[in-house]
Amino acid sequence: MTTKQISVFLENKPGTLAEFCRVLRKHDINMRALCLADAMDFGIARVIVDDVSDTVRVLREENYVFQITKVLTVEMRNEPGAFSEILDILGEEGINIEYTYAFLTRQKGKAYLVIKVADGKAAGELLLDRGVKVICQDELEKVFSN
Repeated sequence: MTTKQISVFLENKPGTLAEFCRVLRKHDINMRALCLADAMDFGIARVIVDDVSDTVRVLREENYVFQITKVLTVEMRNEPGAFSEILDILGEEGINIEYTYAFLTRQKGKAYLVIKVADGKAAGELLLDRGVKVICQDELEKVFSN
C-alpha cells in the first residue's frame, strides 16, 4: 500500500541539484515526482522514480547519501478542495502529516498526493475505508503509462 521515496542529501550550494539531475539523466532514470527542502548546509531532494532498485545502485556508485522511505501516494481529483478533503479525513483521526507534495500525470482530472505520516499502514487503511484510492509501488507505473 506504500510507495518508495528516495531522499537524497545534497550540499546546499549552486549547481548541486543540477548535478544530481544530470546523474539521473545519464543513467536514464526518470523522476516521477520531486520535492526539495533545504536546511542550512544541505538540502533534501525527495524523489519518486521509475526504477527504485536501479536508482539505489546508481546513487551508491556515485557516492550519494540517501535513504528510502515508505510514503503513501493517493489519487485525488484535480480540482479545488480535493486536497483539503484528504487532510480532513486524516485530521479527524488525529493523524499528523510530516510532509506532503503533489504531482500530476497525463490522466485528465486527477492529481496524486505523496503523504508522509508516522503510521502509513493505519493512514492508508483509513483513507481506503473513506473511499480514497491509495496507490502502491506496483500501481504507480500504470498511473504514468495512461
